[in-house]
Amino acid sequence: MALELLNRDVNPETNQAPAPIPVNGDVFGRIGSLETRLARTPREIDAAQAVRYRVFVEEMQATLPPEAMRRRRDVDAYDAICDHLLVLDNAIEGDVEDQIVGTYRLLRQEVALANGGFYSAAEFDIEPLLARHPDKQFMELGRSCVLPDYRTKRVVELLWQGNWAYALRHGMNALFGCASFPGVLPEEHALALSFLHHTVPAVGEWAVSAQPELYRQMDLMPIEGINTRKALSSLPPLIKGYMRLGAMIGDGAVVDHAFNTTDVLVVLPIAAISNRYINYYGADAGRFSS
Repeated sequence: MALELLNRDVNPETNQAPAPIPVNGDVFGRIGSLETRLARTPREIDAAQAVRYRVFVEEMQATLPPEAMRRRRDVDAYDAICDHLLVLDNAIEGDVEDQIVGTYRLLRQEVALANGGFYSAAEFDIEPLLARHPDKQFMELGRSCVLPDYRTKRVVELLWQGNWAYALRHGMNALFGCASFPGVLPEEHALALSFLHHTVPAVGEWAVSAQPELYRQMDLMPIEGINTRKALSSLPPLIKGYMRLGAMIGDGAVVDHAFNTTDVLVVLPIAAISNRYINYYGADAGRFSS
């Protein structure tokens, strides 16, 4: 599982936008006492891993390798090659590591290919997708989570602002990553999975499928039997947020028993992001990053 559930919808149309940061700063954005930036030290990455443990294991009942469970950290080999986007609440007293309330893990294509590939490739056959776009640079979004008390519009906006600024800074052309439904029975999400399959499939040059040995059917209901309103309400908020941005969903779901989730692959070409979101977050990466 690469992208975790957030409790509120992604909605950039709020009254208070993230404040632009001077180009000579290393912070992507601020709202009040909250700020988003990349982790600067191994201690901050360790703290982000502790936040992930609290969400994935204590809340979502994931089962990690014994050493990770002993250390109470969600950690794997990809942490060493990824950049770690953080949201911090500077109003929290204590060390900076105590202020981390949300995180994303970011992996650029050039880094992934130099280190054995993308995390999502274990579940989804992304090689044909990459091969069809040799002129494009892809970025994988993963391990997204926010502490329960901070699942608000402001925190989600800051995470997206950080992702957008990072993608523009590094010249990324498309984003992708796993998004998760709770539980390991796809049939329990028949309405939502069928709705995604019928309405926002990744097709043509953006087509991608689950690995054949892991493939689970998403087309569990005929399109004429789907109530759109009920289907939308049954989607995890993070997936609805991706859809608003213009994302597509790959073919087939994958059951991740370790993380107790059913995963789908989200594919989001930068060119598909609607202008109202680009205008909101800013078309120039210089607004957010140095």
